[in-house]
Amino acid sequence: MHSIDISEQSGVRSLHFGSDWIQGAMRIARPWALELAYTREMMACLLFGRTSPWPRNALLIGLGAGSLCKFIYRHLPECQIDVVEIHPGVLAAARQFFKLPDDPGRLNVFIDDGADFVKTCEQSYDLIMVDGFGPDARPGRLDLSDFYVACRERLGNDGLIVTNLLGRSRGFRASAARIEESFVRRTIVFPSCDSGNAICFAATGELIDISLDEMRNTAHEVKARMGLDLLPTITRLQLASSFPGNRFRL
Repeated sequence: MHSIDISEQSGVRSLHFGSDWIQGAMRIARPWALELAYTREMMACLLFGRTSPWPRNALLIGLGAGSLCKFIYRHLPECQIDVVEIHPGVLAAARQFFKLPDDPGRLNVFIDDGADFVKTCEQSYDLIMVDGFGPDARPGRLDLSDFYVACRERLGNDGLIVTNLLGRSRGFRASAARIEESFVRRTIVFPSCDSGNAICFAATGELIDISLDEMRNTAHEVKARMGLDLLPTITRLQLASSFPGNRFRL
């Protein structure tokens, strides 16, 4: 198992796996907020018009500093959360240094390999979020076609998978292609944010077909209710892609 290190700078506490590479971060004064840009981008799934309450349950593969887990726990109180983390020390660090809630009624953390978990579990999920990397910034088995197919099989009707890809990595386009094939082309990759991460969304169930104006209205609601500003994400998406009829389809 790799080492786990904690650093602090300018009011931000960060998690590292034996290198300078940041695996997760928390602003100490705002422990429930999403400090890293790519984690905010992953929550753009809230803009896709799924019928509320959605998601009713979520599977997070890769715990890190627990940022996504804490955000969902805090702001989506009807959502049951399962987390799969391969390194027991990451769970201990998340509890000790990053204020991860201890609430087995709503939040279960499994120490397991995420690739094995999705192949053997029988639970169906509305939302799967994949953000698992080792100390070398490689996702390993979490970037194989059979893993993505297993994730699709774990998703219920109107399910979504959100995957963090390293946009500056040479393997980025190959990863996106594997997801696209596994989800029968129902995918979209948002343009890389400032950190270099590109977020891929893939869907099951009914076609997502909403106007960009509806997405903006939802973004305003999310900002008011959760303090998360997704309006810049919509703007960058418009600049990078064309949307016939001013509609977002997935």
